[in-house]
Amino acid sequence: MFEGTLRLFLIWLAAALLMVPVSLAVAQDVDGLGELKLPGISGYAPPKSETSLALGSSGAITLSAQLTDKGADITRGIVWRVFKPESASDGKLTMVASSHGGTAIFQLEPGSYLVHASYGRAGATKRITVGKEAKRESLVLDAGGLKLDAVLSGGVRIPPKKLRFSIYESHAAADGDRALIIPDVEPNSVVRLNAGTYHVVSTYGAVNAVIRSDIRVEAGKLTEATVEHRAAEMTMKLVREPGGEAIADTSWSLLNESGDPIKETVGAFASVVLAEGDYTIIAKNRDRIYQKDFTVVAGHNQDIEVLATEASAIDSEEGAD
Repeated sequence: MFEGTLRLFLIWLAAALLMVPVSLAVAQDVDGLGELKLPGISGYAPPKSETSLALGSSGAITLSAQLTDKGADITRGIVWRVFKPESASDGKLTMVASSHGGTAIFQLEPGSYLVHASYGRAGATKRITVGKEAKRESLVLDAGGLKLDAVLSGGVRIPPKKLRFSIYESHAAADGDRALIIPDVEPNSVVRLNAGTYHVVSTYGAVNAVIRSDIRVEAGKLTEATVEHRAAEMTMKLVREPGGEAIADTSWSLLNESGDPIKETVGAFASVVLAEGDYTIIAKNRDRIYQKDFTVVAGHNQDIEVLATEASAIDSEEGAD
């Protein structure tokens, strides 16, 4: 009797344990898992094509650029911009995608687009058509590089901080002006440009030491150009005796050979870079004016002393008359 009752109890207990949910059983066996919430797993089917299902009907377009026809792909430094071909209400094109680097891959809705690739100051634009199938397009930039430098007579180096270049279009307008492409180019820096001829202005200092030249850039090549400045650096000071200390609070006015003022400054010293030629320097201190004529020889830097003597002084009121 007792054995039969015990057997029935064990059968009932086993059936009860089988009815406990699996998650509850695990939660009871391991502390903390009862509070863990796992997301459900959604059913999915493998894609039937290489195009991601998340992209819908868009197509992949691979864009690459070369400096010349049949040249190697540019691997870095390109800015890609993709536009809709139709202008917006403001008359501008709407950009739909962009990328930086080398070869780029875009996922775009099927249709027509305008693609612009810029590489420094070089660039090219091409109309492309995107479909559902992946495709590749190439842009030939027809561009090269330009590296500029300048020296003094005899090959003497010019301090880079005092040297700057500006690059203009080669063709001048009716009024003689040229369109500025790039200002303040540092020496020995490489500028990327479309192939063609450019008007380059080299400025040494900040007065009149200027050299102009036309330079041609060839596609796929680095053009290195060095110009020669026929100029020198002059340092002027007003002294009471030769080799004496510079007198402070002096106003300086520099005149060219024609008598036209080309530079004015104030201080104990006046340091300027000048093109070779004849000049007159006028120094004013208190109520007295002093002047001196001098000549600039290319490549020969000089210290110009103006003596504050009665013989060289001009009364300021007389000078005004």
